[in-house]
Amino acid sequence: MNKLWIQLTLAFSLVTVSGVAIVALLANRQVSADFRSFVAQSQVQDSPIVTELSDYYTAHGSWDGVENVLRDFAGARRGMIGRGGPTIILADAAGLVVAGAAPGQLGVRLAQPDLAVATPISAHGQLAGYLLVRAGSGGALSMAGQQFLNRVNWALLQAGLLAGGLGLLLGVVIARGLAAPLSRLSAAARQIARGKLDARLSIAGAAEIADTARAFNEMADGLQQAERLRQNMIADIAHELRTPLTVIQGNLRAILDDVYPLEKAEIATIYDETVMLSRLVGDLRELAQAEAGRLALDIHPVEAASLVRSAIAPFEAAAAEQRVTLVADLPDQLAPVLADPDRVRQVLHNLVANALRYTPAGGAITLSAALEIQNQQLGANHDASATASFVRFAVADTGQGIAAADLPHVFERFWRADRARSRDQGGSGLGLAIARQIVAAHGGQIGVESQIGAGSQFWFCLPAAEVAVALATPEQHIKQHSIAG
Repeated sequence: MNKLWIQLTLAFSLVTVSGVAIVALLANRQVSADFRSFVAQSQVQDSPIVTELSDYYTAHGSWDGVENVLRDFAGARRGMIGRGGPTIILADAAGLVVAGAAPGQLGVRLAQPDLAVATPISAHGQLAGYLLVRAGSGGALSMAGQQFLNRVNWALLQAGLLAGGLGLLLGVVIARGLAAPLSRLSAAARQIARGKLDARLSIAGAAEIADTARAFNEMADGLQQAERLRQNMIADIAHELRTPLTVIQGNLRAILDDVYPLEKAEIATIYDETVMLSRLVGDLRELAQAEAGRLALDIHPVEAASLVRSAIAPFEAAAAEQRVTLVADLPDQLAPVLADPDRVRQVLHNLVANALRYTPAGGAITLSAALEIQNQQLGANHDASATASFVRFAVADTGQGIAAADLPHVFERFWRADRARSRDQGGSGLGLAIARQIVAAHGGQIGVESQIGAGSQFWFCLPAAEVAVALATPEQHIKQHSIAG
């Protein structure tokens, strides 16, 4: 397969040569015709026909019947130069054709270029008309005239060859310039394919080439980030699996070596570790489905207040045991949300469980929900906006809080503020990552606000049902937010 720059060069060359050839042929034809007309017009000026026509007009006072004079003169010239001689046209002082032309052209006004080269005819000291000679294709030229025409044609040929050569050279330069970025792109793509994900292109050249290079670099950045996340995830999974497997292996070895007796307490320890392993594998599977967009959702209008209350009930006993106050803060009326209730409860359960882990005795956890009207900016340039209704769920605690540097990583896989403590309390490190994917699958948003020593508030927004705006009242604590969509 020919290289692109060769194909482009051939295309440029074909266009250039064709263009030069067409221009040369047209120029040759026009120069030849104009030169012959010039010679014929010069000969007419030196011939007796001008005087004869002047005398004719003087004698008759008009051009009526002048056709015979022109016919005799044209016949004499054709006899001297053969067939294809010039056409002789006579026009009056206004430039209107009166004789010598085809019948359909009589009365037609001569164009200004024709009048400029025509020979004026005077009578009684005033302009009486114009005599125009248009050269034919077969008119003979003198030797000097033919030599001049040959020199002009040779000059045109040389100019055409030079232009064709320059066009070919320019075509090579342009073709190589266009193909070079594609060659660099191809080389960088091969590096990416071989696993060298740090390959990048310089952003330069024409706008389209620069945009392509920028898009390639963004793709490479994404691949590199995905590979980094994959490696981190593998390392995290290995780390998470190592602890329960080590415990199981150690206990089983101790039992086999008669260090521990085979009792229910030892079996219970091993069982607890298998439960943790099963939970981790299940969370990994669920996260993979969510990230792949294969999470099954049964979305329909659901009462937001009932979701909050159902999330509190399973944790009331644990909260009482830890001496933590668990309450709901709900308005008298609350719009329903468009959601899968089981998945929303899963998100709320995860957030409440996390809050219980980090809230000390005597603290409080508050679940709340309120309607929000968000002005979403639409369009590529954010030149339009639309109002959308959301229900904002929040789980606030009075725990130790999260450092500002850790906030961007809260929803990452296996992230923990206190890794050892979370594992002891049964956390897999995947709950918040799963929650983020579930909320995203609902078309919502999730976030966290926290300060060290001041507790944390995890929140997420879900689209309200169609009746949300109708149910809105001032007592619902409707908040106005402006976000970029």
